Amino acid sequence: MGRYTQIPIRKKQKSKTVVGKRFYGTTIYPQIPLNFQDTYVFTQMGDRFDIIAQQYYGNSNYWWVISIANETLKQSSLYLQPGLQIRIPSQLGAVLSEFNALNGN
Repeated sequence: MGRYTQIPIRKKQKSKTVVGKRFYGTTIYPQIPLNFQDTYVFTQMGDRFDIIAQQYYGNSNYWWVISIANETLKQSSLYLQPGLQIRIPSQLGAVLSEFNALNGN
C-alpha cells in the first residue's frame, strides 16, 4: 500500500482549459507524537527512508512515517546522510489510522 493508495482521485469540474482532468486530493499527514517505545538509530552510508521502513515495518511503503517523524531532516530525498540519529515511531498502526481518518478513508 503506497501513501497515495487511499487518497481520493478527483476530476476537475467544468473549466475553460481542461475538463475532466484527474488529480489526487490533498494529502494530510498526522502529527507523530514521541513515544517511549520509539526506536532511535544512527544512519549509515546508503541508508534510505524506504530501506529503513522495510527493515522496521516490513513494508517500504511506510517510508513517509519515518520521514514525517524526523521533520528536521531533508524531506526532498529518500537518502539519509550518514551519522544522523533518526526516530522510528513504534506506533505504526496508530499513525496509519490517524492518516486514514485525516484523509477520509
